[in-house]
Amino acid sequence: MLEGRVERISGPIIRAAGMGRAGLFDVVEVGERRITGEIIRLEQDEAVIQVYEDATGLQTGAPVFSTGRPLSALLGPGLMGAIYDGIQRPLKLLYEQNGPFMAGGSRGDPLDMAKAWPFIPDPALAGRLAQGETVKARPGLVLGRVRETESITCTIMVPPHTRGGVLTELIPPGNVTAGQRVARTSMGEDFPLAQWWPVRIPRPCGERYITDQPLITGQRVIDMFFPLAKGGTAAIPGGFGTGKTMTQHAVAKWCDADVIIYIGCGERGNEMTDVLAEFPRLLDPRTGRSLMERTILIANTSNMPVAAREVSIYTGVTLAEFYRDMGCHVAIMADSTSRWAEALRELSGRMEEMPAEEGFPAYLPTRLAEFYERAGRVGTLSGAEGSVSIIGAVSPPGGDFSEPVTQHTKRFIRCFWALDRDLANARHYPAISWTDSYSEYADEVKPWWEQVNAAWPAVRQQALELLKKEQRLAEIVRLIGPDALPDDQRLVLLAADIIKNGFLQQNTFDEVDMYCVPAKQVRLLELIMEFYERSRLCITLGAPLFKINALEARIPPGDGRAGVVSLREQLARLKSEIPNTDAGAFAAFAGDLRFALDELERAYRANAGGLALPGRV
Repeated sequence: MLEGRVERISGPIIRAAGMGRAGLFDVVEVGERRITGEIIRLEQDEAVIQVYEDATGLQTGAPVFSTGRPLSALLGPGLMGAIYDGIQRPLKLLYEQNGPFMAGGSRGDPLDMAKAWPFIPDPALAGRLAQGETVKARPGLVLGRVRETESITCTIMVPPHTRGGVLTELIPPGNVTAGQRVARTSMGEDFPLAQWWPVRIPRPCGERYITDQPLITGQRVIDMFFPLAKGGTAAIPGGFGTGKTMTQHAVAKWCDADVIIYIGCGERGNEMTDVLAEFPRLLDPRTGRSLMERTILIANTSNMPVAAREVSIYTGVTLAEFYRDMGCHVAIMADSTSRWAEALRELSGRMEEMPAEEGFPAYLPTRLAEFYERAGRVGTLSGAEGSVSIIGAVSPPGGDFSEPVTQHTKRFIRCFWALDRDLANARHYPAISWTDSYSEYADEVKPWWEQVNAAWPAVRQQALELLKKEQRLAEIVRLIGPDALPDDQRLVLLAADIIKNGFLQQNTFDEVDMYCVPAKQVRLLELIMEFYERSRLCITLGAPLFKINALEARIPPGDGRAGVVSLREQLARLKSEIPNTDAGAFAAFAGDLRFALDELERAYRANAGGLALPGRV
């Protein structure tokens, strides 16, 4: 083991002499406590090391030992449901060893190396070997499978960095620990159940596919207005208290990804505590079992060593690529990339590098690109299809979207869910602004949505244009009030209010409204836009707006209210009154809506000389 000595200490940055034969990004152990670090720069015989633990008490002249390998993650069965720190140390084990305060140099295997897993070799491969067929040990070759949880089956494959050769051994079905061999090649290479992979190196894939399948989240403002594709990238910027963490929680619980990886990167300890306490209690809506059976948590809060915050992003995305290579669709929640960028800024300052805008290092855009480009929908080396979708929260100081992290992030993502403080203060959740947000995936996922309902592109565009028109009118309303506007413009305000309260706002505590299936989303917006267009025709024919407000609808049986209710009010309540699977209730309400508007139109058309329906908004 190569040994050097500490020459200089500056917080988490250490300069060590005698490290000329070490490799860049090698893991090192520093001092008598053997605290973990990583070589991030080599200058002749001197190495610049960032340590991932508290360096208090470390002195110059202390030994530095190079392990000769890069910082790597252990990939295998047992990851699901685990809670790690930024360098994949299991927090449960560290707590048992140290209590609430972790001692320097603490170690812990990422996986339970003593636990035996029921390994089942791939039947096709086992059959070929039994018949004496020569099987090349190519990267991605499926060796077998392990049932990791009730929700996830872990596929054991030949790793991408194999030396080649042909398979000479494949063990029979039985219990195997993470470190035991399951296959061997003619080159003398053994493939254990769990394998290491460097976190800074993306895992290779066969080919990249177009991102034309939406990641369904059940949140209407996202799925309908600003959709994210599987394998896509999104950012959630917003000031303090606008709901970034809450939005990521909702997406993590309801999205149709197979695996969720939540990275608490530099967030406050109490926010991460909420995640750690809440996620194990949540039920997976698809299986009815604990959500943790398909979730991995990486907890690296703001009071932990700042250098570990920087590497936690890479650890999380490496775990995601591992499950992607099995054919899973993985969603990463990174909360937040602003704290990660602040860690880069502190480390850069310690290394006395020339700062760029607002003190951030000049390579900040490069690091952001390296992270977000590891997303994608791919054909894996094993021939399956998988994806990694990245959703990164951004915490701009004061909610200023012009600051460097937000601006650079916008260069590398294609979906921007901007959170609005006014909406959050008004308790409108998700507080995603429909004026500042955008999605570049809308055209790519359009064919998928048209199979759900062919009206999706039309009603989406009409609703967005109506909301923009309402925003322009809002400036006038602030000056002269809504009563001074003509009826057709007041109708715009009315329809926009129904969209905001009856469609975009969602109640996470409502059993019906907390999740909305795609078919219901389109149908709900379709009815709102039909109400607006038919009402606009009636106003053109001479009907006053108060007549439209007075229209009534029948109350469905068992609702608990007597008589009839305002059509406008009932339209805004459909989201929480009609279950996801009750298409008949939508048809009944659509009949009431058309009957009421037909009666009003008939009453005024005779005196209007048969005016035609006005054009769409």
